Amino acid sequence: MPLPLETCVFQTPRYFHHHHCHHHLIHQCLQPLLLRRHYHVQTGFSKHATYPHPIRNWPEAIARDVSSLPATLGRQINDQPDLDLLYFEPYIPSYMAKDVFEFLRAELPFYRVEYDINRGGIQAHIKTPRYTTVFGVDDTSYFDTDGAVVDKPPAAGSSSSTTKPANAKPPRYAPRPIPQCLDLLRTSTEAATGCTFNFCLVNYYASGADSISFHSDDERFLGPEPAIASFSLGARRDFLMKHKKPATAAAAAERVDAKKPLKLPLGSGDMILMRGRTQSNWLHSIPKRTGKNQDDGGRINITFRRAMVKAGTDNYYNYNVGTGPVYRWDAQSRQMMLWTSKED
Repeated sequence: MPLPLETCVFQTPRYFHHHHCHHHLIHQCLQPLLLRRHYHVQTGFSKHATYPHPIRNWPEAIARDVSSLPATLGRQINDQPDLDLLYFEPYIPSYMAKDVFEFLRAELPFYRVEYDINRGGIQAHIKTPRYTTVFGVDDTSYFDTDGAVVDKPPAAGSSSSTTKPANAKPPRYAPRPIPQCLDLLRTSTEAATGCTFNFCLVNYYASGADSISFHSDDERFLGPEPAIASFSLGARRDFLMKHKKPATAAAAAERVDAKKPLKLPLGSGDMILMRGRTQSNWLHSIPKRTGKNQDDGGRINITFRRAMVKAGTDNYYNYNVGTGPVYRWDAQSRQMMLWTSKED
């Protein structure tokens, strides 16, 4: 049975930046902001067969405030080669960011994924140095009203067939729809940036010892020049960026003075939109913190992105959910604990 729906009328966002990810979407992005928007907010919980447990929906007060975001104008950072950022300081105001952080940490299922990888012919076993979770499905499919994944028909004029090849492998993981507590933020982010997103990845850094090394989100399944909206909640952490090494010596000599490492001290509620040539030319990381700054109370990172093909769905669930156990926040011990279905 579907959950009851309560219709709430929210105000349009107070700020809108006119630099879009896709210029041809400008009319689609502006029109909703010229009208009052109507959201259907589910009361209670978001439920789906693929969720290990029901996920609580936003309280009405938070859901209402999400509709008025962003709290500030985005600031463009594009003064270096191939760099194209839109930085909101903050997107979620401080009075709200603390509640959002604590709510998501308490309600979402998390995983500590382990996997094997071949690096230069050497097998390595990786233990992800943070907690992760993911929701969404790529552009080739969608969730119907019953929550089932349905393949989209081919676009008009496309030569592709809706019939799957006889040797097509079944998906390794069942996609999970984005729950209401993250989907309202996705809708707000799309309206504020002019981008379209179908995936939500969430990282929880339990302390300064948790980190992510330098990398770029330039996988082929994201398409050319992908846009990624990255939110920071909880502890302030440095966000480092550096230009990738040029492919040739001539290119290196040409840009020796043009590219400089970038450090952004992300506060709770901040959001960075990385777009254009950024992913194909820049690396980013969240380094470890040591000493007195290590026990920082934890940080959540939410990223919205758009996967174009089924390989993206498989990749995101493999590296952010996997087949391991579920962890949930335990308020008494103030740490992530192994969770079993008997606990709900």
